[in-house]
This record gives sequence, structure tokens and C-alpha cells, in this order.
Amino acid sequence: MPKASIVTRDLTDLTKETHNIYESIVIVGKRSRQISSRLKDELNAKLSEFATTVDNLEEVQENREQIEISRFYERMPKATSLAIEELLEDKIFFTKVEDNF
Repeated sequence: MPKASIVTRDLTDLTKETHNIYESIVIVGKRSRQISSRLKDELNAKLSEFATTVDNLEEVQENREQIEISRFYERMPKATSLAIEELLEDKIFFTKVEDNF
């Protein structure tokens, strides 16, 4: 059974650049979607090598390499966790657009 990976975060660490928890959450969310999209594209590219044009289930064989690739991506940290780590390590570049009304 997988071990739970719950990490308690200090809000002051998340807001050290923005000074606003809501802005930090938006930044993490946007970065998380970028990471998720990139990982999905990588996975689809790797799995496309195994794609068949056969619709018959009897002719489709189990491929161990394909299963291992899928398991590797399943075991990776979630995109949100990666984005939070990037924010805490100052690896995310963001700009704030000011409202000029």
C-alpha cells in the first residue's frame, strides 16, 4: 500500500514573493497546468510508439515496456507538488499586471 505523502506548508513560505496567498495559489495553479500538459505530451509521445491500428482485442498483446512507462508516470509527483516546490525554490518567473482604471 502506498505511503501517504501529505506535507504541511507554511503560508509565509508560499507568500514570500507575492505577499498574497491568493496570488501564490493562482501562480502555482497556472504552473501546475503547464507541468501537467508537458508531462501528458511526453507520455503520449512515448506511448504512441506502441499504438496499433488493429481494432481486434484478441490481436492486441500486453507490452511490458508500455506498462513500465505508464507506471513510471503514475509514480511521479503530482504537478501541483512540483509547482509548489518550484515556487518555494524561486524557480518560477511571473509578472503581475497592474490594473489601470
